Amino acid sequence: MQVQYSTSPELHCKQCSNFSVSPGGITGGIEICITFPTEYVKTQLQLDERSAKPRYTGIADVVKQTVKGHGVGGLYRGLSVLVYGSIPKSAVRFGAFEELKKRSVDERGNLAPHMRLLCGLGAGVAEAIFAVTPMETVKVKFINDQNSAKPKFRGFFHGVGEIVREQGLKGTYQGLTATIMKQGSNQAIRFFVMETLKDWYRGGDPNKKVNKLVVGGFGAIAGAASVFGKCCCFLVCLHAQLFTFAEIGR
Repeated sequence: MQVQYSTSPELHCKQCSNFSVSPGGITGGIEICITFPTEYVKTQLQLDERSAKPRYTGIADVVKQTVKGHGVGGLYRGLSVLVYGSIPKSAVRFGAFEELKKRSVDERGNLAPHMRLLCGLGAGVAEAIFAVTPMETVKVKFINDQNSAKPKFRGFFHGVGEIVREQGLKGTYQGLTATIMKQGSNQAIRFFVMETLKDWYRGGDPNKKVNKLVVGGFGAIAGAASVFGKCCCFLVCLHAQLFTFAEIGR
């Protein structure tokens, strides 16, 4: 059954925000299941850089040693943390963007370029506070724990419970400021590029449909553009989380 949208820009945006939360969450879950091995390898290399005796010589070596010691499933250790976190992360991101967009479009339903940036920024800040910071903090601690001689976390809920018991709720919010910077800039770039490309394709007509394959292509371009703004902030965020974790473990 197709959803019939009203030509009213305000009602159209309201419907978009309602329909963005659930698909956004499902998309986030699927995405992380596909891409998690790269997240695992990246985190391992960054943790290894802080070690007195580095274990790995590069990406291929991480994969080789992990598969040798734990099988292919070893590349998915800590997956549950990101699955539990990615679903609400994507739901908050797209839901917040559509809600902000609904309040910012003009009488024709168009979103001005500077508002595309600000709405994307708002979506990034929202997901940083409500999903990304606790997810990333817990993820790093889980992977670090599973690489220790005597892992103490028996699962996602047990691990989170232990972190909160030992460090309080703030133990899941290490590096909040850096994460807000990272996600805010990331989503500002992503949504600005995405909305600009869609507006260009529609020729300024907000009611013109955009082919799903075209949307996918625009999404890939927007994602690639956002990566460049994300990398530096991610490193700052991770180092803040690892520094706090190292201080607590002393």
